[in-house]
Order: sequence, then structure tokens, then C-alpha cells
Amino acid sequence: MTKPAAIDPRILELCEKVTDKRPRTVIDHIIQHGRITTDELKELYGYNHPPRAARDVRENGIPLDTSFTTNAEGRRMGVYTFANPSKIKGGRIGGRKVFSKGFKEELVKAYGEKDHISGERMKARYLQIDHRIPYEVAGDDSRDPADYMLIDASNQRAKSWSCEHCRNFLEILDPGICRRCFWAFPEDYDHIAMEEERRLVLTWQGDSVSAFDRLKYRADQERADVRDVAKRILSEG
Repeated sequence: MTKPAAIDPRILELCEKVTDKRPRTVIDHIIQHGRITTDELKELYGYNHPPRAARDVRENGIPLDTSFTTNAEGRRMGVYTFANPSKIKGGRIGGRKVFSKGFKEELVKAYGEKDHISGERMKARYLQIDHRIPYEVAGDDSRDPADYMLIDASNQRAKSWSCEHCRNFLEILDPGICRRCFWAFPEDYDHIAMEEERRLVLTWQGDSVSAFDRLKYRADQERADVRDVAKRILSEG
């Protein structure tokens, strides 16, 4: 068990300033036990997305290291510990700033009522404000609409998972790398989380649904995945 006295005082000083429940839970457990695992976050505290809880701590400027081990059932699980205090990020106490209703309205006016990743049109109430470049990399000082996007909850989770497993997010912290990533600028990118990859997200709505139905019928006739058929048609084109 790690005693508070064994933790660098610079880390403890930051920890004392965190009051929100989720990051506070992670912090208190690490102070008491030296680490916290993804299994413990799920089973002891009911957090079904453990990386989000760890991210809350990092968003407060407190550095965490992530490693992996196996649990009693042989399944892989993540392990979070306090990192070297040299990795402390200043200006992050209190976590993300709360976005105003007016700022969201400004983004809707700039981008329209649609998910920025998929292009799917939906009511503004289903859209969330998201930093194009992760908060952990670029901070939270800008209120320029160009630095944000509107996405739905499912794409926000997918983006978070991808970013949290990206080497730039974990080690390099170069905003320039993020600016060329699909998750930041799906309209103009050359990699996805530093992997050589391209992605096309298509959504059919309203009158265009019939076009998808024809594509799906063709895929069923070929006993193929509709995505593979679409990719083949585009490649042949």
C-alpha cells in the first residue's frame, strides 16, 4: 500500500484541489492502494467506462501512467498509477470549463444540426460539444468555434476510445499530429490515431434511404457485407 508520504508532494497538492466525485474516487483509491485497475473501477465503483474516469484525473493536470496486467480470470485489465511529477500539466485544475448554451448555439449556426463525424443530420439536443484536439493535448483556453465540433454520444465514445489508445495522446502530446487526424478534422486528414488509415462514414436519410436499400439487396444477393460491396463499387469507379 502506498502511503501519502511516499507520493510526491507536487502530486498531492494537485490532488487536494480536486473535488468532483469521479476523479476524486480514482485519486483517493490510488493514494490508499498505490494503483487502481479498470476492474476495480467497474466492480467497486460502478464506472462502466474506466478510461473516462482516469481521463477525468488527467484533465485536472494530474499525470497518470497506464500499464496492463491480467486479472484472476486471465483477462487483460488496465492499471493506473500516478506518473512522474515532471509530467504535470499546468492550468488544468478544475478540469474542463463548462460550455454555455450560447456557445453551442454558435456552433450549431456555424456547422448546422449534424454530427461532424458521420454527417448525419439530427436535432441539436442530441449533439455534444467536443474539442477537435483532445483537452489533454491542447488544453481548454480557446473559444474559437473552429477548435470544436458537434458529435453525438456514440461517436464521442468512439473518438475518446481511439484517442485514449493513441501514442500522441499518451506520450507525444503534439497538437500538430492531432490536426491531421480523422477524429479532429474528418474533412481533411491523413491518419487515424497515427495509423495509416482512411475512413468514409456514410448516412442515408429521407429520400436517399432507397439507395441504401438497393445496395443492401445487392449485398444480400452476393452474401457479402454491405460495406465490402460499397467499397468494391467505389474502387471500381
